[in-house]
Amino acid sequence: KKKNKTNPKLSSRQRSARTPYAPAPPPTQPVQLRTPLPEYGPADDSTLIRRNLEEIEPVADSATAYFYALLFVQHPQLRELFPVSMDTQRDRIFRALLTAARLSDDPDVLTEYLSGLGRGHRKYGTQPEHYPAVGECLIAALTQYCTLTWSDESEAAWVRVYTTISQIMIDAAAEDEKRAPAWWNAEIVAHEMRTPGIAVLTVRPDQPYPFRAGQYTSIETPWWPRVWRHYSFASAPRSDGLLSFHVKAVPAGWVSNALVHRARPGDTVRLGPPSGSMTVDHSTDTGLLCLGGGTGIAPIKALVEDVAEHGRSRPVEVFYGARSDHDLYDLHTMLRLGDRHPWLSVRPVVSDVPLHGPGYGPGQPGGSAPLEGQLPDVIRQYGPWSAYDGYLSGPPGMIRSAVDALRGAGIPAHRIRHDSIDELVAAAQ
Repeated sequence: KKKNKTNPKLSSRQRSARTPYAPAPPPTQPVQLRTPLPEYGPADDSTLIRRNLEEIEPVADSATAYFYALLFVQHPQLRELFPVSMDTQRDRIFRALLTAARLSDDPDVLTEYLSGLGRGHRKYGTQPEHYPAVGECLIAALTQYCTLTWSDESEAAWVRVYTTISQIMIDAAAEDEKRAPAWWNAEIVAHEMRTPGIAVLTVRPDQPYPFRAGQYTSIETPWWPRVWRHYSFASAPRSDGLLSFHVKAVPAGWVSNALVHRARPGDTVRLGPPSGSMTVDHSTDTGLLCLGGGTGIAPIKALVEDVAEHGRSRPVEVFYGARSDHDLYDLHTMLRLGDRHPWLSVRPVVSDVPLHGPGYGPGQPGGSAPLEGQLPDVIRQYGPWSAYDGYLSGPPGMIRSAVDALRGAGIPAHRIRHDSIDELVAAAQ
């Protein structure tokens, strides 16, 4: 198989010399490094890169702005791949590259992370010939802002790592192109407001859309071209091919507000490829401990349906958390599932106020009294959980604290599943 060459050909000093963009000034105060540079002896690529990353972290916003300015001035044809407003997009590629560099000494995790990025970037129109331009500008930005730790050895390390990064992404995209489109058009066939800020959308893709319960996709609306946001599937694969999503409108959220407040049946959205590894292993009968916070209950519901469809008797414990009873918008659905499946237990949890309202107390579907407290704290009161696999979905802060709670409850880290980029980066640091 012919490989695409992605190594930047010019040195960083040559690139800086020909750059028509006025560089942003470096930090006024030197960055204090936690890991001093050695006076003698070579360092491996991982060590060199981590030192660069440590130095650039305090000025990452400025380095990111410099990177994009350089990219758009030197390669203006790439501007059309990005949304008109860069407010929310600006740091995505740059930080993704830095994340990949942090993972450079863990080949398995790196390949999994980058393969997903490579497949996902097809929907932006990314081509193999775009990668050298990005690498060129990345190294130029690092040269400008890593004033204490940059060296010829660092540059060589970054060229090697970026070559690996780009080749994994290019190969993943090429393989994906053989079996799937870059995106799917999907018509909205149902739009149900569950609360003033949460909607449940059902869409019909224009061609078969293969995915697994627990995964997520990215959605682009016609009102904000080239702006994509991730949403989990709210059901297991259905025989009619329809897909469901739970969307919460967030402040200044372009896509979420469009989907909740503007989208209507008959509108068409675009779907990226499915992604994520929070799926069920159906070869075992291990119990599932599922924590869903807010709209994070959507993939948990899909996992429950998936277990039911496979017909295996295994215990599934669901803790459904929200701030108040008003935010438990899908509780009735979960309780009805609990009524149908004796192996399923559903416990609502609220953190701010007691759960009072019709349909939520003892004697109602599901019959369990509400629990009060933070979701990770509540699960510590139950168990034991050492024989269960953990599944987490919700805000990043909840996932971080829930991972600690589950590990403290005896579930090994490799049996705790979630799809959080923040946690992936933290695990690599």
